Amino acid sequence: MFEEKRVPDRQVRAMQTETAARVYLSCSPAVADAALEKQTLEPGGVVVVTPSFRLAAHDSDNGRKLGHERVLAVDLTREGFEHALAGDAEWVPERDLDHTPLNFQAVRLEAELGGEWITDVTDVTPVVRDIAGLLATDRLHLAVKLVPHEPPYPLDATA
Repeated sequence: MFEEKRVPDRQVRAMQTETAARVYLSCSPAVADAALEKQTLEPGGVVVVTPSFRLAAHDSDNGRKLGHERVLAVDLTREGFEHALAGDAEWVPERDLDHTPLNFQAVRLEAELGGEWITDVTDVTPVVRDIAGLLATDRLHLAVKLVPHEPPYPLDATA
């Protein structure tokens, strides 16, 4: 019999390599500038991040939300990413590019991310804003090409 393949209700999806995985942080310009200059986040602070680019764009209102005007891509070692996954996690509806809730959930993580786990910090605010601009002019076909590929992250089956 035909069996429909569907996305699980909850799934960790992340841009990733064999050695790293990416999370996104929406933050103020001051926090973004400091993180980009130092290529790390301020030590000792708990941050809220998500491996979902679309959720980060939603959380920042495409870089228009006060205090969240910038969106940073923070690449973590696999160890650092798994440390973040082991912290406080909130499952929230994944979003499409128009910020409409989808029928499956993405994870929002609250964790302390030490410098030893951060391999790169990049400002992706221009991409977030470019996508919003393309959507505003009904060019979805171009906007989707800018969204990073985020395949399922392989989780330990015993977790």
